[in-house]
Amino acid sequence: METHTILHYTVVLLAAAVIAVPIAKKFELGAVLGYLIAGAVIGPAGLKLLQNPEQIARISELGVVLMLFVIGLELSPQRLWVMRKSVFGAGTAQMLGTTALIAGVAALGFGLGLKSAIVMGLGLALSSTAFGLQLLAERKELTAPHGRLAFAVLLFQDLAAIPILALIPVLGGAGGAAMNLVDALRVVAVIALVVVAGRFLLRPVFRAVAGTRIPEVFTATALLVVIGTAWLMELAGISMALGAFLAGLLLADSEYRHELESQIDPFKGLLLGLFFVSVGMSVDLALLLREPWVVLALTAALLVAKGLVLLLVGRSIGGLDTPQSLALAAVLAGGGEFAFVVFKLAHKAQLLDGRQHDLLTLVITLSMALTPAVVVCVAKYLGTRERAPEREFDRIEGDPPRVIIAGFGRVGQIVARILRAQRIPFTALENSIEQVDVSRRFGSEIYFGDPTRPELLRAAQADKAEIFVLATDDPEANVRTARIVRRLYPHLKIFARARNRQHAFRLMDLNVDGVVRETFDGSLVLTQQVLEALGQSPGLVAERIARFRAHDEALLLAQHLVYDDEAALVQSAQEAFVELERIFAADIDATT
Repeated sequence: METHTILHYTVVLLAAAVIAVPIAKKFELGAVLGYLIAGAVIGPAGLKLLQNPEQIARISELGVVLMLFVIGLELSPQRLWVMRKSVFGAGTAQMLGTTALIAGVAALGFGLGLKSAIVMGLGLALSSTAFGLQLLAERKELTAPHGRLAFAVLLFQDLAAIPILALIPVLGGAGGAAMNLVDALRVVAVIALVVVAGRFLLRPVFRAVAGTRIPEVFTATALLVVIGTAWLMELAGISMALGAFLAGLLLADSEYRHELESQIDPFKGLLLGLFFVSVGMSVDLALLLREPWVVLALTAALLVAKGLVLLLVGRSIGGLDTPQSLALAAVLAGGGEFAFVVFKLAHKAQLLDGRQHDLLTLVITLSMALTPAVVVCVAKYLGTRERAPEREFDRIEGDPPRVIIAGFGRVGQIVARILRAQRIPFTALENSIEQVDVSRRFGSEIYFGDPTRPELLRAAQADKAEIFVLATDDPEANVRTARIVRRLYPHLKIFARARNRQHAFRLMDLNVDGVVRETFDGSLVLTQQVLEALGQSPGLVAERIARFRAHDEALLLAQHLVYDDEAALVQSAQEAFVELERIFAADIDATT
């Protein structure tokens, strides 16, 4: 591509995004729909400012690749094993249920051949990883119950990509069993190579690169690992996104995990936006104008059929209530970008004719374009739309703090009083107007603002602080803040207040530096007083309280690995109780 053409493409894409995305956000449609609209306007079916969406789509696929790499970084092999029921239970049920329903309707209702109907069902059962996770991230719902189940289902769909691609040539009669065996062996060999290299080479490489203390070299190495792994996977005929996810998973326990995430994130956001623009450019508006009712009816049928299956899966297998299941269905009911690959391969294998291929491509694109609007409508129906603050956030001024306190309730105030008494500079942020006003009447210097807002963290000079204290009493806001701070400011040490064990587990997922359960210490002091009042000696009571503390902290670490598995969690609690009885019984025997 010539230089002036590259500059032309860059200017048009950036201008379209800058104009369309803020307008879409203003009408609460989300950035994803803004990118889609921008692509449709500048593409071949619109103003024809850009003519070859395929070339842009090829580059923009790296956005999905980088997103899966970041997702892999946020997991660990132990956590993935814990998620196995959600991934393989709900994921399998969704794939099989949707495929059976759509294939049955296509075969019985439209007279499609069985093989073609199966391929159509498999392709339409896939949802968009890029759309789904981006929407959940925008709405801060990735850690919500329906967000976590959506991630599990999407992960299973990415894993299912390999057998789906292998199945299409078999159904189409192309390629023999020997060829399929060679392909399978090549896939296994490449995955084994990536796993072995990731396990034994990646950490020494990053350790050596980090030793140079040159940030751009570390960034280049991170991009090389992601794109190189994706390239190897593509050579083996495997999904590039799955390869990137595997690379991220292998580095999830690395000490460079947060630094990698912060380096990759800007590239991910830019290329993901480009991916959505390319999808918008590929919309065949001519076919939509020729057969509008057919296209719209098929799109609506896809959203309804897939949504019903997801609703049932969320309720029966995912353990969600009805509102959460509706939210899950809204996010995943549309088609997915991988379906374009499936149907293109099916067209080459003569399982779909040209008109069927074009129609399905348009239906998938429209369903993806409608997904943000469907999510907004469902959220409004469920009454979950976030309310805007009643007044503007405060402007933060002053010298850089050593400590930032998020949340100025009972816990935050005590931390602040001790810091102030030692003349340690801090900045306190509070999202409750009432709490801010009350604290200011008592002379506290506090700012009204939402600590999950990156611009507020920048204004608070978080880049120059040393410690971030999470003292908010809302577990969801607490976890969101920890995730954002860890991503944007990996140098900050985070100490967080946890309401209960489940809240503590989620904070431990983010590798915060300290988790303090708000009632734990107070309960131990109360228990100590009760035992002493029952006649036990203070020395013995203090020793047993110390033993219990050590025992419970060890149990917390052990349960963190299985906290998504209720049966394992219950079993570990029962075993821990027996162990504690044994410890105390040994103490009694030793004193008698």
